[in-house]
Amino acid sequence: MESYHKPDQQKLQALKDTANRLRISSIQATTAAGSGHPTSCCSAAEIMAVLFFHTMRYKSQDPRNPHNDRFVLSKGHAAPILYAVWAEAGFLAEAELLNLRKISSDLDGHPVPVTFTDVATGSLGQGLGAACGMAYTGKYFDKASYRVYCLLGDGELSEGSVWEAMAFASIYKLDNLVAILDINRLGQSDPAPLQHQMDIYQKRCEAFGWHAIIVDGHSVEELCKAFGQAKHQPTAIIAKTFKGRGITGVEDKESWHGKPLPKNMAEQIIQEIYSQIQSKKKILATPPQEDAPSVDIANIRMPSLPSYKVGDKIATRKAYGQALAKLGHASDRIIALDGDTKNSTFSEIFKKEHPDRFIECYIAEQNMVSIAVGCATRNRTVPFCSTFAAFFTRAFDQIRMAAISESNINLCGSHCGVSIGEDGPSQMALEDLAMFRSVPTSTVFYPSDGVATEKAVELAANTKGICFIRTSRPENAIIYNNNEDFQVGQAKVVLKSKDDQVTVIGAGVTLHEALAAAELLKKEKINIRVLDPFTIKPLDRKLILDSARATKGRILTVEDHYYEGGIGEAVSSAVVGEPGITVTHLAVNRVPRSGKPAELLKMFGIDRDAIAQAVRGLITKA
Repeated sequence: MESYHKPDQQKLQALKDTANRLRISSIQATTAAGSGHPTSCCSAAEIMAVLFFHTMRYKSQDPRNPHNDRFVLSKGHAAPILYAVWAEAGFLAEAELLNLRKISSDLDGHPVPVTFTDVATGSLGQGLGAACGMAYTGKYFDKASYRVYCLLGDGELSEGSVWEAMAFASIYKLDNLVAILDINRLGQSDPAPLQHQMDIYQKRCEAFGWHAIIVDGHSVEELCKAFGQAKHQPTAIIAKTFKGRGITGVEDKESWHGKPLPKNMAEQIIQEIYSQIQSKKKILATPPQEDAPSVDIANIRMPSLPSYKVGDKIATRKAYGQALAKLGHASDRIIALDGDTKNSTFSEIFKKEHPDRFIECYIAEQNMVSIAVGCATRNRTVPFCSTFAAFFTRAFDQIRMAAISESNINLCGSHCGVSIGEDGPSQMALEDLAMFRSVPTSTVFYPSDGVATEKAVELAANTKGICFIRTSRPENAIIYNNNEDFQVGQAKVVLKSKDDQVTVIGAGVTLHEALAAAELLKKEKINIRVLDPFTIKPLDRKLILDSARATKGRILTVEDHYYEGGIGEAVSSAVVGEPGITVTHLAVNRVPRSGKPAELLKMFGIDRDAIAQAVRGLITKA
């Protein structure tokens, strides 16, 4: 970054005027809406003015241009001032600001992905992680000059995810990243814990490896100077501000969080602020340096078919690692992230073949998901994150916000269910299907062999939204030919005859147990139809119904997951209301324990013997 040149008095005054216009717009919009956070906007007015009209480089009529500097509003409740900025820049009509929070407007109460917002924020503590992903992409993948700025509130600095991101930025020397801490002293219901102890904030940032500068957050000159400092490390600008700055009688007062000004009061305050504005002339945005490469992530296909042999054994977690490494040869925009489990999830195979595209996120799963979301913005990369499926549960809020962000990320969870064996319940994912099925933009893959896993990885790379791939620890036989076609929402009939009596649906380990149960039952002259759903969401309703009708309406589901929210409930909801169809579930019914995989499958009634017994019971009942 070029060395600091002090702006002249005319430019400084223009920035002050801009900040006051942003204040007025934020007050007007929230008063018109009858709700919102004007005081949180007013503390950040000078920060936003200097950032957008002095420091940042971007095309004001093309907010998502790949060359532009990036901005993330982590304190998402200050959305009105972000909208005011884009109106000031000429991208939004000023009149549109008065439609804030209306059902007919794109200007939601907290930022969502409209034309100028890359990630949804508002669930606090997540913006910096996404900004780290953008900065990492800019520095290491795009190798471009765009910079990333993230504005945080002091309240959200109590979130651990902020400090996961602070550590990440320092480890990877993201010197193209600037975090601005809006230290306005007041939280929602109480003062923030450190209030205005600026030195403590500075020491904390420095301890995390950041260059930390304390500034008067209402001095445009101090802000210009701080933003002009270039260091070979991430920079934190710790801005001392006052909540409700410029609002007489409200500034630095408690109990005003999230409250718009009453109409009469707003009109009076607007007049007071307006009287301080010396010029109506607007500052034009500075265009960016155009050095980001053009990227195409559409239609990424495997370079060749799978190369497995039917009957050979491989764990789907290992097949995932092999498949991802293979797909990495098809596009240099496939990237992998892991949470220090790469030798268990087998993402280490990708790292070995594509070391420059592997991001070690260490044991910080929440941040890993946020990094992926940031890396995926503006269609710069196709990220695949992996860890034990159980550990994605701690990142559920980040996954939920990724869906709201309309993000396209892929998450692979290994070590699912009791079949992992001796490690015990803390490592066993038994809630993950329920969690991922509940996410609105999700696709849930549950491959049962190496061929299906390779196809799942390829499909996930080309499927919009949040893709989850559930992989298992035990080695199981290859059951599909290498040229088998797989599609999202398309199940497979793995075993059938003309006189099948029950449709058994299993996935992963339990599909193989179902096939073993079929062998046991065949000796008793009982035939079953075995279905592999491949995707649990969306589910192949038609094939399930056709199979059920061919087997006297009887469906038996068996899964290495708790009863709640898994395959059984997915199938039940798919066939509800269909006459003559009954669904029986086998699943894990309580918190498990350590043991050998076969012992645990037996203990929880989801092994071949339990399946065979349940089939006999269904037939006898009839």
